[in-house]
Amino acid sequence: MIPWTLLDTAQVPDGGELRLKRRGDEFSIMAGATELMNSRLSGSEQALATLVCGRLGVRPGMSLLIGGLGMGFTLRAALGEVGPEARLVVAELVPAVIDWARGPMAPLFGDSLNDPRVTLQEGDVARLIGAGRAAYDAILLDVDNGPGGLTRAANDGLYSPAGLGAAWAALRPGGVLAVWSSAPDSGFTGRLRRAGFAVEEARVRAHGKSGARHVIWMAEKPAKRPPPVAARPPRRS
Repeated sequence: MIPWTLLDTAQVPDGGELRLKRRGDEFSIMAGATELMNSRLSGSEQALATLVCGRLGVRPGMSLLIGGLGMGFTLRAALGEVGPEARLVVAELVPAVIDWARGPMAPLFGDSLNDPRVTLQEGDVARLIGAGRAAYDAILLDVDNGPGGLTRAANDGLYSPAGLGAAWAALRPGGVLAVWSSAPDSGFTGRLRRAGFAVEEARVRAHGKSGARHVIWMAEKPAKRPPPVAARPPRRS
C-alpha cells in the first residue's frame, strides 16, 4: 500500500492545526487524529449543493453563500446546477486551504475557482452572514464537523440562536440554510425550528452505497412569516 505523505500544515485561527496529506492521487485533511475530509469520500459534500439547488430550482440572479472551501466538491456541484447569471460566494477561514486549492489539490478543483460566477473570500463566513440582509437564496455551511465542531470553538456561534437569527436575516424569503454534519444532532434541529425555519433532515452517504451516513439539514425560511397567534381575551367572571 502507498504510504501517506504529509504535504503541509496550517494553523486555524483561535487555535488548532490542519494537516494536508496525500497518498497517490488521494488527499486527506486532518485535524489531530480526526479526518475532516477525504477526496475519495465526496458524496455528501456534493449532495449539500445538489439538494439545495434541487429545492430552489434555477432563479434569475440566484445568489449562494458557501461556508468552507474544503476540497471544492460542494462548489463544483453547485456550479453544475445553477444558471449563467448566478453568483456564488465562497468563504474560507484558513488561508492555507486556499493555497492548497490552487496548489497540490488543483486537480480536484479543475477550473472552478476561475469561473466568473465565483467570488472567493478569505475570512469567516459568519462575517458575511452578519453583513447580509436578504442577500442570499441559500447559505451552505460545511464548517468544521457540523454543529458539534472539532477545530474551532468560535464556529459554535454559527449554530447558536443568535447565529441562526443572522442566517435568517441574510436569506431572502423562501431561501434555504443547508448545514452539513458528520452526525445527527437533535438539539440543533430544535434550534432551527425555534428560529422559524421549516426543517428537513437528509441522510446521505459519504461514498456510494457503503460509505458512512452524514446529515444535511435543509432549513427553509418561509416566503411569509406566519402571523403571531392572537392572545385570548381574559374571561369575565
